[in-house]
Amino acid sequence: MLGNFSYCNPTKLYFGEDSLEALRTELPKYGENVVLIYGGGSIKKNGIYDAVVRILQESGKRVAEIAGVMPNPTVDKLYEGVAVARAHGADLLLAVGGGSVCDYAKAVSVSVHCDEDPWEKYYIRFEEPSCETLPVGCVLTMVGTGSEMNAGAVITNPHTHQKIGHVFADEKIMPRFAILNPRYTMTLPQYQMVAGIYDIFNHICEQYFSGDDDNTSDYLSEGLMRSVIHASRIASRDPQDYEARSNLMWSATWALNTLLSRGKSTDWMVHMLGQAVGAYTDATHGMTLAAVSLPYYRHILPYGVAKFKRFAIQVWGVDPAGKDDEQVAREGLAAMEAWMRELGLVMDISKLGATADMVEGIADATILLPGGYKTLDRAEVVEILKESL
Repeated sequence: MLGNFSYCNPTKLYFGEDSLEALRTELPKYGENVVLIYGGGSIKKNGIYDAVVRILQESGKRVAEIAGVMPNPTVDKLYEGVAVARAHGADLLLAVGGGSVCDYAKAVSVSVHCDEDPWEKYYIRFEEPSCETLPVGCVLTMVGTGSEMNAGAVITNPHTHQKIGHVFADEKIMPRFAILNPRYTMTLPQYQMVAGIYDIFNHICEQYFSGDDDNTSDYLSEGLMRSVIHASRIASRDPQDYEARSNLMWSATWALNTLLSRGKSTDWMVHMLGQAVGAYTDATHGMTLAAVSLPYYRHILPYGVAKFKRFAIQVWGVDPAGKDDEQVAREGLAAMEAWMRELGLVMDISKLGATADMVEGIADATILLPGGYKTLDRAEVVEILKESL
């Protein structure tokens, strides 16, 4: 383990088929004005909306709504939500949906009482809130982001082709509570399910492929990755398998609730590349990660051979006998590619709407981070993007 660190995660989780009833326990802790935040309306078709509203009404809450939160929430939608929350005198923001809805709620939370432009303050200057923030609660309907138990919020500015995530330092920005019912995830289309699965897996990879110390977090990561692989295959064959879907939901939460990143360096360049692609294409987040992952990992493998070898053996079961380290490492990435294709993930950014003439702009929009085995320069970003087409 490296250095000194602190760990605090105040989010209270309620997990299981009856977990929505916990909303009755949580709501009395907050004032009467609740803003209900959700996406495109699927929760009205599957009955979740009616169940949540009934509990809100029975708890005596005054409810305003922010509907239509898109998969890649925009800065314009953020401004809209801030106006609704201000007008309602919000005491609690209740996000009902997937990671984008949860992210959006946190972005609204830090912006309602802020006099500055939230895009400039939080996503360009990366400042922390200097104002009161609103509490957030989540009812999760799609797994992948881990947003239900972290302080991250990703917002897209379509005017500048930027998609930026801010992980806030203050744990009070994490949701105060999150309700996780695996049944709520079972109406998702297959495409969205597998995109979420890869998002989970890559969150773990981003924290795993860095450092060369003997770190407890890496052992935890290997177990989580094996669990995700196992459950993904079952869920892909039978999306109604409760055990597989519940394991994926739980793995997603632990993949990005900050535990795995303690006491080690982390990478996050796949996310920087994928988010830049998403800013240009508005493509599904998990698919943008899938499309850029292998070109990136093959590029940095020579600088982190030992960890990639360990990944091959411990996660994919590659037999190292009679092989040199790099051969073992590359077999691991080949096994990962085979699994990704088995799930039906998109493996090329061109299939997500990216074109060759976008590459330079996407490269300009890619934030370069130093935490991985190789700090990229812009020319390397262009090379990786071209290999991802």
